[in-house]
Amino acid sequence: MIEMAVKRLKKSFGADLIFENIEFDIKSGEKIGLVGKNGTGKTTLFKIIIGIENSEGEVFKRKEAAVGYLEQIPLYGEEVKAEDVLAEAFKEINALRERMTDCENRMGSSSENQDAVIEEYGRLQMEYESLGGYDLEEKSSRIIEGMDIGSLLVRNFNHLSGGEQTRVMLGRMLLMEPDILLLDEPTNHLDLKSVEWLEGYLRDYRGAALLISHDRYFLDNTVSKIIEMRRDGSDVYCGNYSYYVVEKERRFYEALKWYNNQQKKIKRMEEQIHRFRVWGEMRDSEKMYKKAKELEKRLEKMDMLDRPVLDKKKINLGGLKGGRTGKIAVEADSLAKSYNGVKLFSEAGFEAYFGDSLALLGDNGTGKTTLLRILMGEVEADEGETSLGSRVKAGYLPQKIEFEDSDLSVLDYFTTNLGLTVSESRKELAKILFYGEDVFRKISMLSGGEKSRLKLSCILHEKANLLFLDEPTNHLDIDSREILEDTLMDFEGTIIFVSHDRYFINKLATRVGELRNKRLRIYNGDYEYFRTMKEREVEKEAELIERKKSKASAGKDWKDRSRKTLKSLEKKKAAIEGEISGIEEGIESLDKEMDENPTDYSILEKLHLEKEELEDKCFEKYMELEEITIEIEKEKENVDEG
Repeated sequence: MIEMAVKRLKKSFGADLIFENIEFDIKSGEKIGLVGKNGTGKTTLFKIIIGIENSEGEVFKRKEAAVGYLEQIPLYGEEVKAEDVLAEAFKEINALRERMTDCENRMGSSSENQDAVIEEYGRLQMEYESLGGYDLEEKSSRIIEGMDIGSLLVRNFNHLSGGEQTRVMLGRMLLMEPDILLLDEPTNHLDLKSVEWLEGYLRDYRGAALLISHDRYFLDNTVSKIIEMRRDGSDVYCGNYSYYVVEKERRFYEALKWYNNQQKKIKRMEEQIHRFRVWGEMRDSEKMYKKAKELEKRLEKMDMLDRPVLDKKKINLGGLKGGRTGKIAVEADSLAKSYNGVKLFSEAGFEAYFGDSLALLGDNGTGKTTLLRILMGEVEADEGETSLGSRVKAGYLPQKIEFEDSDLSVLDYFTTNLGLTVSESRKELAKILFYGEDVFRKISMLSGGEKSRLKLSCILHEKANLLFLDEPTNHLDIDSREILEDTLMDFEGTIIFVSHDRYFINKLATRVGELRNKRLRIYNGDYEYFRTMKEREVEKEAELIERKKSKASAGKDWKDRSRKTLKSLEKKKAAIEGEISGIEEGIESLDKEMDENPTDYSILEKLHLEKEELEDKCFEKYMELEEITIEIEKEKENVDEG
């Protein structure tokens, strides 16, 4: 069933066209992602759908379909608590409950027609059940826990932060369960745990949802259709975000093929017209002139195809290399930090090697940014110490990018801060997609993506070989995120970053550090490896619970078995560590041999293949080590608690 259909929508603000020829439909239960460059009117489209913006074209909606949209945070009275705001979702259910209570009070009254009261009560009860009244508590608990708003409910709504208010309002809208959800950047202000919960909730949601999001991982996990908005129209892709990326490129090359074929045909026809005209003049042949005119008319009537453009930009900073550091770029030992008497973490330690890209993950409030700032030397740890390796030059890309003098033009800032001539600066700025008049724009007028490119270019011009990044994709559209990813993928150095953008993390991270339960745990693999290991940990925790249930009857024997198991596991761990050490020595030996034979390509190819085999084997051993470390930790808990 079609819940909504959008036909030939066009929107302008004065003389400025925002978009035109927008067409799509929303079927029952569909989850759709709405993507497009910043400024293409995605949020404006939402406002047109709910009727608060005018436009040309038509929006058809099923008569009974309810639409839910969080436009802006309303202002409540000072006495209104967050739980009162949440309860607004149940106005209809609560009203029914009051009427049912009234019927219950009237039952048994001699002044009432009991048959009529019972009939009314039965009707109200059926309506109450159909609206989910009997499941209200379970549904509320699920959403309150998933959105992590339980601790906010008793606080005055107006005293909450903007992000906290948004989470409460989003929870309220989910509780209302409209037929069509319009969600504009729903993952903003949510930590990873809440985002993953929302993904699961939306997948199971009975209604339809139209989502605007820059979170590509979120789109991959929730939607089955993508609508791309452009200024001159819209395209529909029947798949998730990853499918859209591949299919868009396929369509581009298909369109380019049609365009090139048409251009060849046009060229042939123009050559024929020219020949017939020349022959007509040479032979004074009316027939030849007539043939030329026929071809000209056919050419005029031809529907000319525009040359397709694959708008995939990439910046070029490949020549800006900071040089190799020592093997260890950053080292942290037994770090601890508390704020206002609340411990964030303790015993946090790791080594980041040259070429590592380490993602620091954790729920909001676990101290990720604090740890990053300790590593940078901006914040002092309560305990422990950090050090940078030899020949390390660090650069920092903050969450909110600011410039000392934002009234300067891009060109003036570059020449002033990097000591380049105007000509050199323009050449370098072109590499980061500032062309022509763009270089004269004030920094204060740049978008988030443009500021990010400018700041990163300045950092790399200073020959940084260690980058600290704090939520670098925040406030960037998808195109800007992809440009940043491609640039960082080409960076020859070490990266330590904090991010909630799982697509970005999965593409960039070679290792993951998670802050949880006031401890830092390092996973020696990418984000998918981290997720796999987390799932295994959950399974092992479930096994541990089962084992603990039987522990009471097993008594001392169970504890003895745990000690024996622990001893066996520690032997296995030592053996694996020995194997890893041997493999890493082999890799170092191959590296030295390659350095000694830089021009003998036959030897280099053989050595490179051997190195790849050893690296694969080393990765497998690290995975074994990770698993056995988890088992040892669990067995230690068993022994301690036994």
